[in-house]
Amino acid sequence: MKLKPLADRVIIQPTAAEEVTASGIYIPDSAKEKPLRGTVLAVGNGTKDEEMVLKEGDNVLYGKYAGTELDLDGDKVLIMRQSEVLAVVE
Repeated sequence: MKLKPLADRVIIQPTAAEEVTASGIYIPDSAKEKPLRGTVLAVGNGTKDEEMVLKEGDNVLYGKYAGTELDLDGDKVLIMRQSEVLAVVE
């Protein structure tokens, strides 16, 4: 399935959460922190009031409770407004 976000929304593929700590301790799924970093997969066209500054392929940081989680061809992705993205990682 292919999604094209509307207006100022973006689709983000979250980065995988750590499975093992530096000391070698395994972290179960129930104890993992929700990732706060991801890659932009698709962007909308923006709005007349807000120009789209993000582009496909950008690595970004977003808030802990930002976006709505969707299942896209078996992968978990987030759809959120551009304003929910905190920073672009360069």
